Amino acid sequence: MDVGWIGTGRMGTAMVERLFGTDVALTVWNRTPAKAEPLRERGAAVAGSLAELRGAPIVFTMVADDAALEAVLTGDGGLLAGDRVPDVIVDCSTVSPEGSAAVRRACAERGAAFLAAPVSGNPGAVRAGRLAIAVSGPRDAYDRAAPLLARIAGSVTYMGDGDSARLVKIAHNLLLGVLTQALAEVSVLAEKGGVPRHALLDFLNNSVLGSVFTRYKTPAFVKLDFTPTFTPPLLKKDFDLGLTAADGMDVPMPVVEQTARLIQSLVEDGHVDEDFAVLLTQQAAAAGLKLAPEKVDVDDGLQS
Repeated sequence: MDVGWIGTGRMGTAMVERLFGTDVALTVWNRTPAKAEPLRERGAAVAGSLAELRGAPIVFTMVADDAALEAVLTGDGGLLAGDRVPDVIVDCSTVSPEGSAAVRRACAERGAAFLAAPVSGNPGAVRAGRLAIAVSGPRDAYDRAAPLLARIAGSVTYMGDGDSARLVKIAHNLLLGVLTQALAEVSVLAEKGGVPRHALLDFLNNSVLGSVFTRYKTPAFVKLDFTPTFTPPLLKKDFDLGLTAADGMDVPMPVVEQTARLIQSLVEDGHVDEDFAVLLTQQAAAAGLKLAPEKVDVDDGLQS
């Protein structure tokens, strides 16, 4: 099967790699061409323009935001600008329901089926086969893309028609932020009471409260390694989307609102290129606690 792929950043590249070694002939495109070159060495073709992907039956997109998705699909020279268009476009980006709906209408006008397929996980989760994908759109298009999605992710859930998967992903990221703030609060509480962070997290991870998420954030919390997997500005964007949706549906979200203020504080303090787990250091500062990395080997739970 010929498959096109737009967007080869950290996540896009990790997802593309899951398709190597199969019967898929990949053609990839990235706004910064150099980021796609390592995939050429693995056997993918690298397109010089989006026009080269228009003949592919299925094209995936993994881009930064609403504006980037609109640009690659409906902008000058975009995927939908030519005489031919793909049969199915699968967008794995995190974008607003409104932006997704606008792109869906543009695809329908050109005769292309559009699937919203936002993902849960970071590149490490992708490589470990632990990525989760929520999908919404026409059922026949989903059935056609499902075998490819199953190769990319460990879990694929069909949510129905329309853009319901976008709301699911926004809800997911709201919980992601709230859980991280809560984990930061209890970690600081325990450490100020004399308990090392690694000991608390080992207990939590092996209790009924432990999860894939708490395990793969454990190294960041223990070693204070905030190499980014997801930055505070990106999380702030999703909290803004979530609170806007909640306001439109008259759903009170007091815990989310307070967490949003704390994430906003991170951004205002210049924490824009670190992982959002840096919420831990903000919480420690508020408690008058000076943190130091703990030299303890801990497992992120994502080894293949």
